[in-house]
Amino acid sequence: MMPIGLNHMTVPRKTARDLLDIAGAVDCVGVEVRNDLDRALFDGESPEAFGNNARDAGLRILALAEVKAFNADPMASRDEAIAVIETAARCGAEGVALIPLVSERHLPRSDQRAALRAALDVLQPILQDYGMRGLIEPLGFEQSSLRFKQDVVTVLDDMNRPECFALIHDTFHHHLACESAIYPELTAIVHISGVTDPRLTTDRMTDAHRVLVDANDRVSNIAQLKAFAHAGYTGPASFEAFAPEIHDMNDPAGALAGSIAFIASQLADVTAGAA
Repeated sequence: MMPIGLNHMTVPRKTARDLLDIAGAVDCVGVEVRNDLDRALFDGESPEAFGNNARDAGLRILALAEVKAFNADPMASRDEAIAVIETAARCGAEGVALIPLVSERHLPRSDQRAALRAALDVLQPILQDYGMRGLIEPLGFEQSSLRFKQDVVTVLDDMNRPECFALIHDTFHHHLACESAIYPELTAIVHISGVTDPRLTTDRMTDAHRVLVDANDRVSNIAQLKAFAHAGYTGPASFEAFAPEIHDMNDPAGALAGSIAFIASQLADVTAGAA
């Protein structure tokens, strides 16, 4: 079974301390904390204090999310990016999530790659100064300004794959973008969430439909996770669910444990083969 992580977006009404408790209860290896919830980051604790609490609980801080619209105007948002990266370093996070702009304006893929390269050129020396990795997460929405992982890999290859950059593979966005290739050697985190509503066509799926992974999943989480496992990926699969009904869960640890058990049962043959 892959190591499991927990993104705070899955339980956004819980405190940062609760996030650690829930993650520990379901044997996660780490958590992802967020700066876009309706509360102070770390609920007002210092980054150092939260980092110490996580380590005391035996948990890694897999990522701090996020640098928003990082590819839109990187020089204008440079100070904001520095502040997020510095906070990540202070709490001991392993990376900072870099999230592209989503707008009504459609960018040709060549322009998406050019905007990405411009942003990475700005961010690379900052990340290197702080010893931090920027985790690039393409969003599969049609309005996304960075939709395809293939374009990220093309740009990173042109930059000789700097160690300060990696990918976040999101199973939901992989499905929306209709991508087939995965890049396990460049992937730091796999975000997992399911869509179970049978009425939805792919183009109508939104964040609000993203639930925990179960047997009714329609976005091929199990197939994607099997592909990563077969490719030798050893990083975490981190729950990132946005649906209101998930946020309203009375027993998130129990629900997460059930989803983890389902995933483990489906990956048992891969695990046995690896052993």
